[in-house]
Amino acid sequence: MRGKGSVFLIIWASLMTLIVLGLVGFEMVRMFGKSNLSAKSATSTPMMAGSDYDVQPEGQSTTWQSDWVRYNGEVYDYNEDITTFLIMGIDKTDEVVTAVPEGDQGGQADALFLLVLDPRQSEIKVIGINRNSMTDVDFYDEYGRYQTTMVAQIAAQHAFGDGMEKSCEYQVKAVSNMFYQLPIHGYVAINMSAIPTINDQVGGVDVTVLEDLTKWDKSLKEGAEVHLEGMQAFHYIKTRDISLFGSNDTRLERQKQYLNGFIKAVREKSSEDPGFAVDLFKSVSDMMVTNISVDEISYLAPYITSYSFDPSDIRVIKGKTQKTGKFEEFIVDDEDLYNTIIDTFYEKVDYVG
Repeated sequence: MRGKGSVFLIIWASLMTLIVLGLVGFEMVRMFGKSNLSAKSATSTPMMAGSDYDVQPEGQSTTWQSDWVRYNGEVYDYNEDITTFLIMGIDKTDEVVTAVPEGDQGGQADALFLLVLDPRQSEIKVIGINRNSMTDVDFYDEYGRYQTTMVAQIAAQHAFGDGMEKSCEYQVKAVSNMFYQLPIHGYVAINMSAIPTINDQVGGVDVTVLEDLTKWDKSLKEGAEVHLEGMQAFHYIKTRDISLFGSNDTRLERQKQYLNGFIKAVREKSSEDPGFAVDLFKSVSDMMVTNISVDEISYLAPYITSYSFDPSDIRVIKGKTQKTGKFEEFIVDDEDLYNTIIDTFYEKVDYVG
């Protein structure tokens, strides 16, 4: 019996060792993921219009920091624990993402969203950016040589480059600059052709149709309650009548509505299957370009279900649409942009002076 007991103890100890090593390995992967994400941003803090104090106010124990921002009578500090990702929907329907020659054929970013994970508040937040937002865009020639910077629709930035990593890096830079040098820790650029696959992976998304889209799908009548499947989701997110003024504005509202339902569906699936996020990631790998690795996905996955999220956590930068010549232009409301950055990425500091 003593011999059998010893064998059992050896087996039990071996199993416990394997389990511990497995857990340690998983945590090591997550730690590497966190470290890698932090290192990917080209900036460490936004360059907001702050205030410097050469003389410390009398009775103030807290020292003024150079990166603090004074806004509406309050003082704010950037939340460095936040992780921000740029999600791009590229107007290409290729089944597989392939590189293109240098120039302006990389595909435009018809959908632009910042996905923000805030561990201090345990919240997921999303910021929608109108694809026609007028901002600084870098222009390159067919040899990839920088030519000039002009104010243009922000979606056009992705078209330059190779349609792959270079295009994504250009787009990240343009968005970061528009948001006062906001740190962006990763990106995902997905061809619009991937929408049916992604949608069906989460089991479809429920929407109340916001505008009549029966020109493309008879079931998409304004006001109809529809469970989007396959190409229905593609038409709901991608299509618009370019002959109508402001058609991109209403499409952005549809994208915002869809994204809310999609995130909820992903959270439900992930709560049932912790590996769902990785499986979803792999299912569209041929149709996307990203600098997010598997270890980084492993680090992020638990937050998908544990962080709070509701429709009010999706915010779209305000502004107005105008038409100058052939193309529409979205003039960003600078005050709303600044206020959105403060509300999303900053925390109030107890400082009087």
